[in-house]
Amino acid sequence: MLSASNVSYQIEKTVLLNDVSVQFGSGKINLIIGPNGAGKSTLIKILAGNLSGYHGQVKYDQMDLRKCTLEQLARFRAVLSQNIDLGFPLTVREVVMMGRYPHFNRRPQSIDHQTCFEVMAFFEVDMLAERNFMTLSGGERQRVHFARVAAQIWHPVNDQSRILILDEPLTFLDIYYQYDLMQKLLQLVKQPNVVVVGVIHDLNLVSRFADHVVLMDCGKIVASGTTEKVLTSENLKSVFKIDAVVQSLNGKTNIWVA
Repeated sequence: MLSASNVSYQIEKTVLLNDVSVQFGSGKINLIIGPNGAGKSTLIKILAGNLSGYHGQVKYDQMDLRKCTLEQLARFRAVLSQNIDLGFPLTVREVVMMGRYPHFNRRPQSIDHQTCFEVMAFFEVDMLAERNFMTLSGGERQRVHFARVAAQIWHPVNDQSRILILDEPLTFLDIYYQYDLMQKLLQLVKQPNVVVVGVIHDLNLVSRFADHVVLMDCGKIVASGTTEKVLTSENLKSVFKIDAVVQSLNGKTNIWVA
């Protein structure tokens, strides 16, 4: 369980988050949506422990985030941020191994090598293992980064939740790999104690894959719950200023802009 209680954040006199309270459970794909400037990325950064100075409380299971060191967090919380760039000519295998750094001292062990092999195969980048990361396309790099962050939380840690936080993770991916990676997230959340929280802009992807949707605007939560509850014509009109047709067919919600 990952939760935020009465979280507010401001820079000088500009309020970016205003009294946000929300819970994200394991076994679900939790997706945050909203227009530009809604506070999505600010909330994600606070949840990840990458932004301090907020009011309120964030808890990982029963642990107050403020009491966790970055070293502790790295063992069970992985973050895929926007605009990741590497300035060194590492191989794909070496980039994926970076996800295992919190779990070993000095040299990787057999479990770390095995984990990298498994996650590269899972994300279908194993054939790129010896390629120079810098020579990859944007989409290939993004898939490698997915493998890297998955390697970080691949194995259970006692009864501790394993948190995967994704900030616009589908950037650079074509439509095939967007759907493919969302399908892989569905497989990941079936593993014990895995919590997935992400920001995605494509509302039809959200309607197809999300178990729990959080709709934000102006630093506040407008609606939270199932896709049927949140993705309504009224909510989309209020927040995105669009006239949308929302239709459920065969258990799936489809959205068209009128």
